[in-house]
Parts: sequence; structure tokens; C-alpha cells
Amino acid sequence: MSSHQHPIGSRFTAAATASDVLAGIDLSDRTAIVTGGYSGIGVETTRALREAGARVVVPARDLAKARRTLAGIDVEIEPMDLVDPGSIDDFAARFLSTGEPLHILVCSAGIMACPLARDARGYEMQFTTNHLGHFQLTARLWPALARANGARVVSVSSRGHRIAGVDFDDPHFNSRPYDPWVAYGQSKTANVLFAVGLDARGRSVGIRAFAVHPGAIVTDLARHMSREDLIARGAIDDQGRPVIDPSRGMKNVCQGASTSVWAATDPRLEGIGGVYCEDNDVAPVMSDADAANDPTGMIRGVRPWAIDPVAADRLWGMSESLTR
Repeated sequence: MSSHQHPIGSRFTAAATASDVLAGIDLSDRTAIVTGGYSGIGVETTRALREAGARVVVPARDLAKARRTLAGIDVEIEPMDLVDPGSIDDFAARFLSTGEPLHILVCSAGIMACPLARDARGYEMQFTTNHLGHFQLTARLWPALARANGARVVSVSSRGHRIAGVDFDDPHFNSRPYDPWVAYGQSKTANVLFAVGLDARGRSVGIRAFAVHPGAIVTDLARHMSREDLIARGAIDDQGRPVIDPSRGMKNVCQGASTSVWAATDPRLEGIGGVYCEDNDVAPVMSDADAANDPTGMIRGVRPWAIDPVAADRLWGMSESLTR
């Protein structure tokens, strides 16, 4: 566990927006890649980084949708599909061919609680999309990240990591019954462990990594949830309107993008990495007692299994094997 896994006294509140945390920060000499940068909180992440001066590249599986969604924002859109290893390699090769450094990589793309589906390799789709695709992308972009002499990688996780750890014996639900929420929780724990493992391997060449919980935001990510389920979880009201209450983690997309760009840019994080953040600060570790007293998942914190360096190493080795 990182000795830095505790709040550092950020001056921003849970209600801060991405624009708030970037106020006064000049990114005109920085290049950023934002996966999922044309959907949900990814759009606001892209917009905020671009408005702060960064060159922003958005890899997209659906190019037409990306162009529509990002119309009016001066960004570069490139084809890439996180469940297609060849597509990831092609995207990374194009970027590396420019010889330019990569200062910020925000791994924001993801899916949630979908019915059982598998990629062409037979891997469970949430694990592939949310973790393995980003693992391969980061590995391929390593030379550009190292060239930045101070890169940051942000892995967008969730409080959903509390649902489940990684089942190293059966990550793809080949033997155990498939549960869409357990699969989601496993992939979100993998996002945090990935940041822990990446930071341990990258810090010597200036690559630092962070995992973030953006908040509970009603976006297309929730497309597999019914209206009744969203109401029961307090995500929307009886009229179908999103509930916004940052004090309880219920945010709009501008607030939801804030912790990602805070982790990617805030100078207070110099010398820190491999930590899980939420509400624009490093989160505390959540004890079993806190978890037992938090049935609605509103208490801030990260579960110990998600920041365990031994588990992070084990996931790293498994991910190398699965992505070859």
C-alpha cells in the first residue's frame, strides 16, 4: 500500500468542476490522449484539457459519433477500438511515429454492468474494455510517456471497485456464474491495481499513475440499468431527472470530470503516485467497519484489496500474458 494513500488537503471540494481545477494552469506545451473522450465525462475531460491549452487526441471506435459529439472542440480524432488488439497497436504506432512526448493519458472509456459478452479472444467484455485494452494501450505508448519526463496516467475507476476484487483463477467467468455487477466491480478493482502497478514501474522514468472515482453521474454508461433501478439507487428522481448532490457523490458531468483532470495536472501531486483519488483529493483507506456502515456506498475511501501491491504485481503479470 502506498504511504501516500491519505488526503493531502486539496483546496477543491466535491462540487468543483474540471474548469475549476484547471483555472490558472497552462497546458499549452502538453499533449493528452483521452480514451472515451467523446462520451459522458470524457467529453468534459477533453473540453477542459483543450481549453487549458493542451493538444488533445481522442481515440474513437465510432468516428462519426466522436465527430458529432466533439464538434466545436479543436481536438484530433483517431480510430481505435479497445477490444481489438490490432487497432490499439495501430493507434499507438501512429502516435509514436510522430516522435512527440505524451504528457497525459486519461483512460476514461468503459462499460458497466452489461450482459455477458466476450471479445474475439474469449475474454469477458468488461474486463477487456475497462482494463486489458487500457493496459495494452499504455504499454504500447510507454516510449512517448517516458519521453515526457513527467507524464501522468489517470485510470478512471469507480466506487464500484468495492463490489469485488479480481478473481485471478477465473477473471472471464468461464467456470463461475456471470454477474454483471461483480464483473464490473472486478474491472474497476483492476483499474486501481493497474495504477498501483504502473506507478511502481514508471516512476523511475517520470511516469506517475493515479486511479480516480469520478462520482455517480448519469450518462450513457448506465444504459444497461432500468429506470426503476436508477430511481432505487437514487441516481434519478421520479421525473427521470439526474439527482445532483456532490456531498453524496452525485455529480453532473462537469463535476465528474474534475478528479481526472486534477490528478492529471495538479502540482500538489508531484512526488505522489499509485494512489486512488476522489472528490479532487487522495482518498483515505476504507476499513471493514466503514464498509459495513455504508450500505449505500457514500463514504469516501478505497478498499485495501484495490491498492495491494502484491495483487497489483499479480494482475500485471496476468495482463501481460493475456495481451501477449
